[in-house]
Amino acid sequence: MKYDEAKMINNGEAVLGVELGSTRIKTVLIGPDKRPLASGGFGWENIQVDGIWSFALEDAWSGITGAISELNSNIIDQYGVELTSLSAVGFSAMMHGYLAFDSHGKLLVPFRTWRNNITAEASKELTQLFQYPILQRWSVAHLHQAILNGENHVKDLAFITTLSGYVHWCLTGEKVIGIGDASGMFPIDISKGDYNQTMIDAYDSKIASNGYSWKLGDILPKIVPVGQEAGRLTEDGAKLLDPSGKLCREFRYVRPKATPVPGWWQPTVYVFEPEMFRQEHRCSPCW
Repeated sequence: MKYDEAKMINNGEAVLGVELGSTRIKTVLIGPDKRPLASGGFGWENIQVDGIWSFALEDAWSGITGAISELNSNIIDQYGVELTSLSAVGFSAMMHGYLAFDSHGKLLVPFRTWRNNITAEASKELTQLFQYPILQRWSVAHLHQAILNGENHVKDLAFITTLSGYVHWCLTGEKVIGIGDASGMFPIDISKGDYNQTMIDAYDSKIASNGYSWKLGDILPKIVPVGQEAGRLTEDGAKLLDPSGKLCREFRYVRPKATPVPGWWQPTVYVFEPEMFRQEHRCSPCW
């Protein structure tokens, strides 16, 4: 089996999964038969910034590269080959939270994670407005609490997203997200597979007197349905995954294929084509 696995890894037939959890960043390499081949990891810790739980985004990237490096070392030890190409790579990360950027891509405030319970006032107001439960950890609750607090950064908003949405943006330049993550940002219209437009309109009306230049729908990431193209892995994005340039230096064409899974599990998986990053399918968690 070792020879077949080594050949399969060399041929770029394996799938890489990366998960940014609350205490550890984890990587796993999976074969075409969905069997785990090797894994890696990198520990990281949240910090408090002005009393708010946060992670430094620089630590996310050093953690991703560290976890991939450990994975590659384990692959070399187990199979005698080095990981240089993949058929797909998927990212998942802790849901909810608040990453806010201006029109130049500058982070306006430190990442506010799901762990914070600082939006009780906003949560109550929005639950009443929408007649739909808005949890404190949701992105829209963080946004509205910042407005209620009179925080200066709100007027400069151009984009808000989650941690996985941020990673995708950096890798592809596309401000998109899977519907699973999106459901932790703002309520979803299940019949349309998109944000609830009636609620978006209600929110825009509620904050209209503040005079912001943005509308809520303009600053949320676009939801990309499973199976549709989600962007292109850029050269800079590939270097973020592996600064050495060995991983993802070539992209092999892969035809899309459907994978049925329980509806509660909706991580985004991206499939490489020549220079392509495609949202492909959902898979069951493997770690």
